[in-house]
Amino acid sequence: MVRLPERLKSFVNNRWLVFVCSMWIQSCAGIGYLFGSISPVIKAHMGYNQRQVSLLGVAKDLGDSIGFVPGTFVEILPVWSINLIGVLQNFVGYGLVWLIVTNRLPSLPLWVLCIAIFVGTNGETYFNTAALVSCVQNFPKSRGPVVGILKGFAGLSGAILTQIHIMISANETSLIFLVAVGPSIVVMAFMLIVRPIGGHRQVRPSDNTSFLFTYTACLVLAAYMLGVLLLEDLVVANQNMLTVLAVGLIIIILLPVTIPVVLVFFTEPPPPVEETLLAETNKGEGSKSEDYREEVILSEVEDEKPPEVDSLPASERQKRIAHLQAKLFQAAAEGAVRVKRRKGPRRGEDFTLLQALMKADFLLLFFSLVLASGSGLTVIDNLGQICQSLGYADTSIYVSMISIWNFLGRVGGGYFSEAIVRKFAYPRPVAMAVAQVVMAFALLYYAIGWPGEIYVTTVLVGLSYGAHWAIVPAAASELFGLKSFGALYNFLTLASPAGSLIFSGVIASGIYDYYAEKQAGLLWKYNGNMLPVSFRDQETPTCLGSICYSITCGIMAGLCIIAMVMSLIVVHRTKSVYAQLYGNLNRSNR
Repeated sequence: MVRLPERLKSFVNNRWLVFVCSMWIQSCAGIGYLFGSISPVIKAHMGYNQRQVSLLGVAKDLGDSIGFVPGTFVEILPVWSINLIGVLQNFVGYGLVWLIVTNRLPSLPLWVLCIAIFVGTNGETYFNTAALVSCVQNFPKSRGPVVGILKGFAGLSGAILTQIHIMISANETSLIFLVAVGPSIVVMAFMLIVRPIGGHRQVRPSDNTSFLFTYTACLVLAAYMLGVLLLEDLVVANQNMLTVLAVGLIIIILLPVTIPVVLVFFTEPPPPVEETLLAETNKGEGSKSEDYREEVILSEVEDEKPPEVDSLPASERQKRIAHLQAKLFQAAAEGAVRVKRRKGPRRGEDFTLLQALMKADFLLLFFSLVLASGSGLTVIDNLGQICQSLGYADTSIYVSMISIWNFLGRVGGGYFSEAIVRKFAYPRPVAMAVAQVVMAFALLYYAIGWPGEIYVTTVLVGLSYGAHWAIVPAAASELFGLKSFGALYNFLTLASPAGSLIFSGVIASGIYDYYAEKQAGLLWKYNGNMLPVSFRDQETPTCLGSICYSITCGIMAGLCIIAMVMSLIVVHRTKSVYAQLYGNLNRSNR
């Protein structure tokens, strides 16, 4: 029998507890996705036009994506300190925004709010880095599901915080206060638990059941959120009903904690013999000398094999490569061939950020993200104005809805991309190419103005945008290693604001303001003498109709197709890498 103190110690050091606490942190850490709800509040209270609001959105995107500092710090500082820095930035940044918007501080220039939103949202990069680096190191054999679930909860955080805000207060400005205080409290509660722990390379039989339970909880959570949105849209809910719905939401979020509880308190620990066998099995993967020799010979194989080998069936291709590799081993042993050593790591090994930036695959992934992820983020940031231009008064429903589909896209993207690499040993970026085709269709649907455009765009953009952030981090860790994963991941996240800076800050806002001023000019021409002076001189022009964003969506649909082509180029270039990484696993499962 294991005594209670030992079980408690095992519980605190359980990697599943780390994963669950990371999910809870992520469920309130995606504060950037609430910008679609708080931007109309800031616009109304500060009297900004759409271009000024777009600049705030760009500041938010930059803060959400510039993670060089946490990516560097996570390699030299304890993980809890990374979370603590994020808490301070989140609280100070959005706390200042709340004080300015509620007139508790005098009105300050636009650039001050830009800096405050940048600082506050940048705290999210610390939460993301701490959670992802810890859990990917704790679950190196399940990168797709782990990244997908964690990023999924981050994408759903907008809907979660919105529901909690509805339960607490009906005041619009109090949502900004909740953004400043809520994530800070949650992260401080769990920041000492979230960290890399020892023994993480051991793959246990219970992992499959645990991941299945986690996926089930995710689907239940998404279905519950959709049901809540429909109920609030169809029924006039009183405060008691809203409170009950929010409590039910919190209970579902807490459900995954049953996994570490059952594993530690209701399951007997594995015997020492089994523990040793598991360790030896994983130790075989890290045999440095054998791996190095095989990798050197494999690099020669890539140079010597005929081009037609890649087009052969998988079994025949493996035979031909094995035969050529055996000949190279023999020739190298006899001195007939001098095996050359390549400078720097090869794909699949550990890269630094600077080394990765010299690789075409990494740059293709980045620019593909700029075009596709930047387009999706433009829709998310401007969703409040898109809904208002189409005549929808309550924009929070659609902001919550796109968060839910974003969540499902991330969870589904991680699951299906993992299935692709494990069952077929095919490059993971092919799943990203599929997501980009879906996003292009959604944007084209809105640009044409077909029926139900807001619903189709919300669902498909949410799914496809979310899928990117489950697929890309996992692919980057496979192709460029785990040693500098924090820096690599945070550099890739720069793609979203880079795209949004152009698509939202220049194209979308410019077209919106053009048609808003055009409509205001026509209105003044025909009714100017009847309008009050305050409207003619002081009211910020508002654009109405699908034309406000249809041209922008059409442009972004074309850019998503270009992004898809880039992703397919990466797929073609990395086929041999994924065949080497997952080919043996695929054959052993047959």
